[in-house]
Amino acid sequence: MLKQEVEDGQHSLVDPQFRADVVSGLLARPRAIPARWFYDHRGSELFEDITQLPEYYPTRTETALLERVCPDVARAVDPGSAVVEFGSGSSLKTPLLLRCVRPTAYIPIDISGDFLRESAATIADEFPDISVEPLEGDFLKPLKLPADVSALAKLGFFPGSTIGNMTPAAAVDLLRAMRQSLGIGASLLIGIDRIKDPAVLLSAYDDAQGVTASFNLNLLTRINREIAGTIPLDAFRHVARWNDDLARIEMHLEATRDATFDVDGRTFDMAAGETIHTENSHKYGSRDARLLLAAGGWTVTREWTDDADWFALYLAQARDLPAAP
Repeated sequence: MLKQEVEDGQHSLVDPQFRADVVSGLLARPRAIPARWFYDHRGSELFEDITQLPEYYPTRTETALLERVCPDVARAVDPGSAVVEFGSGSSLKTPLLLRCVRPTAYIPIDISGDFLRESAATIADEFPDISVEPLEGDFLKPLKLPADVSALAKLGFFPGSTIGNMTPAAAVDLLRAMRQSLGIGASLLIGIDRIKDPAVLLSAYDDAQGVTASFNLNLLTRINREIAGTIPLDAFRHVARWNDDLARIEMHLEATRDATFDVDGRTFDMAAGETIHTENSHKYGSRDARLLLAAGGWTVTREWTDDADWFALYLAQARDLPAAP
């Protein structure tokens, strides 16, 4: 539930979990704020811009792969199903899947309400024969789907290797939440990025145009706007790092000088060189990804990858878990 506040004579809606996560994250050592808070309206727009960058291979690689294997996906899914997308629909991948599968209903789920409604309206215009029912909420937790789709077969859709933004433990929790939201018998089509040359990865998360930097820094703008922050934006820079031990790209906001600022009535001091850890993007080999999905309660039925083996799509099913090995 959102808490209503008045700022500068205007009503604004502030998510109390956003406030709690920011304050606790700035108090923690090392400092860290969950990546899901990137996605206010501006952050969602910037991420769409990132997906079009030449360095950002995941979107074009996954889109081409999806186009190639979509007929196989359609044959594996019951006709008249409901597609449930965890995250607002991409302008490329979602229409591609919907044209191929031709579901009865499409339910996009996202925490960013304005962006969710805009993307859902675009999909509804393009697919007038499909019932589009956006659901605003945190898909990291089990959600109750609209009653009119309860009897339909479900295909969950989670593209973009967003699962990699979570630690393995959190990713397993998410997969279990998806399983509970969709129900036994449901299918899940999920994109997972592969481990590859760190130079390729680093350029994808630190592009020459600085769009990813703007995306990262927008989090500070949101904090200043929504929870009474006075963070000096010019005192921070975007940093991307490859952590080989944990097989992940890390994004940080690094203080370029000593900075003192307030957030939600608390004062914070950061020294030059200190960072706020804002995102992880874990990369998985084939066996790693299958183990991750199995831990979340999903049995892989199909696996596809592009010719360079940079990105994979998995089709998995929620089945009853065996009582014994």
